[in-house]
Amino acid sequence: MQGGGGVSCAVAGEAPTPGPRRRLGLTIDPAGDVEAPAERVGRLVRESPVVIFARRGCCMCHVMRRLLEAVGAHATVIEVEEAAEEAAASAAAAAAVPALFVGGAPVGGLDGLMGLHLSGLLVPRLREVGALCG
Repeated sequence: MQGGGGVSCAVAGEAPTPGPRRRLGLTIDPAGDVEAPAERVGRLVRESPVVIFARRGCCMCHVMRRLLEAVGAHATVIEVEEAAEEAAASAAAAAAVPALFVGGAPVGGLDGLMGLHLSGLLVPRLREVGALCG
């Protein structure tokens, strides 16, 4: 991957495709600049209404994606591959990876997502940030 960043993008529910991954409107290293991991995490969170930072093959991330899909939202999943990026995502979310952000605000991990869902606040919050239609 160019730019030296260890972040790759995938859309929840899509099978990986051979070759380079699509950028989906997210910029990994804008204009070829190399960003610090904390700056990159902040920018990626601002560029999409629902973002999950996770390690490849994380079962908790899979559960988070499935719950979001069940209510009609499709998260942008950022797979962190370097320790510095994982630490930056964890620090920004105040939770371990997988870390969820909705509308740029940290929700936390799976427990935070489940708390929002069980309290009935998840769907209204997703609608508020434009992640759901209607």
